[in-house]
Amino acid sequence: MKKLSSVQKATITAICIALCYVLPVAFHALGAGAYFSPMHIPVLLCGLVCGPGYGAFCGIAGPVISSTTGMPGIAQLPYFLPELMTYGLVSGWMLKLVRTKRTIADLFIAMAAAMLLGRVAGGIAQALTVRLLGTGAVFNVTVWVTGYFVTAMPGIICHLVLVPFLYLTLEKAGMIPRRYAKER
Repeated sequence: MKKLSSVQKATITAICIALCYVLPVAFHALGAGAYFSPMHIPVLLCGLVCGPGYGAFCGIAGPVISSTTGMPGIAQLPYFLPELMTYGLVSGWMLKLVRTKRTIADLFIAMAAAMLLGRVAGGIAQALTVRLLGTGAVFNVTVWVTGYFVTAMPGIICHLVLVPFLYLTLEKAGMIPRRYAKER
């Protein structure tokens, strides 16, 4: 299969944005939304499959559209948007740069960079929001590490398992081009 066309990338991005709306509703109905960060899944996948620009767009449009359901709440958007935009941008950008000759290794490296930098972007945005708005909320390194890493650990693990599985499944089904003709 050749490279994805811009129409195919736009279609995949639209599906991922729709999933940003549907997945939080489903996960929160089960009481698992805060732990599994379901919106991160389609944003990461979009960045990996379609590239950094499409991934960044999905990371912005997805939360904005999903906020109509209250997930995320309007108050969370100022730090949710930089986090997810960074996820989509960095995952796509890193996958273009990293070439280990092993798709799974490339995916893990791209995702790890995206997830770390996205959490840093979200934390900085949250700290600025708390400081600028003077909400009286406490935000420090301990709160950031707890919220973005400890509480999010089930989601981090889920993403590191599910997103590569979905990517490789799409690749095997011929829906996206193979990264490498033959894996070693």
